[in-house]
Amino acid sequence: MKRSLQGLVICNLIFGFSLHGWAQQPDIGKVEYQSSCAACHGDDGKGTGPVAAVLKAKPADLTTLARANNGVFPLGRIYDVIDGRTEVRAHGARDMPIWGFRFSPTPMAGASPTAPYFLDPVYDREAVIRSRILAVIDYLYRIQVK
Repeated sequence: MKRSLQGLVICNLIFGFSLHGWAQQPDIGKVEYQSSCAACHGDDGKGTGPVAAVLKAKPADLTTLARANNGVFPLGRIYDVIDGRTEVRAHGARDMPIWGFRFSPTPMAGASPTAPYFLDPVYDREAVIRSRILAVIDYLYRIQVK
């Protein structure tokens, strides 16, 4: 009886400590999309965001990217648009994209006036940027109309 009670306690402890790992994680791609794209392209990606009405050119419907490309999602082209290699006039000049440093890690306060900011040395800036862009692309892939 004592042994089975100890086994039950151990199982409950293991289950209790692992619950946090089973919790639903936030959809990073959706969060990034809503932070950077939804104002123009809309929460649903159809080009109907709150800013769309005042723009000269109607924002693209991002849910039909694959359909417009013969059923193939244009991952490379979308990546190039987001990171600035392919210019989209509505997104701003490539020397200063509309997102600014949105996809970069947040600078931390520096130790001296000659170095007022520095990036956390644990993070590789380019890896952080790439992962955020790829998260947005993954979200766009998931909202494609069939």
